[in-house]
Amino acid sequence: MNSKSDTPTLYDCLGGVYAIATVVDDFIDRVMNNPKLNANPAVDEAHHRVSPAGFKYLVTEMVCWASGGPQQYSGRAMRESHEQLKITEAEWAAFCKDFDDTMAKFGVPDAEKDELFAIVQSTKGDIVIGG
Repeated sequence: MNSKSDTPTLYDCLGGVYAIATVVDDFIDRVMNNPKLNANPAVDEAHHRVSPAGFKYLVTEMVCWASGGPQQYSGRAMRESHEQLKITEAEWAAFCKDFDDTMAKFGVPDAEKDELFAIVQSTKGDIVIGG
């Protein structure tokens, strides 16, 4: 629980680090194997250059941090890590479909899903740079 009040954080509502890591594991597997995303040669190359385990670690760390958990995100800024990928609106839509599919698989309640998606959506301007 959040020490400042009795109101649970999104991190608490999502079940903490272990639950978040489990969902991230499924989500990153979807993203890294998505043919729509991998049709972009820069994305495909990045998916083969980075360790899936390391990628999952950083995304778990980021989701925990952004949802009010005690973790600190130690990865690069979103723009820095995505600008060379030239991600398009269509690729963003495919990424969001993977997000929705993972949320559905784990039965994440709408309120928490919507709050988490708002966090994801807040990164779009630093990720979608291509045409």
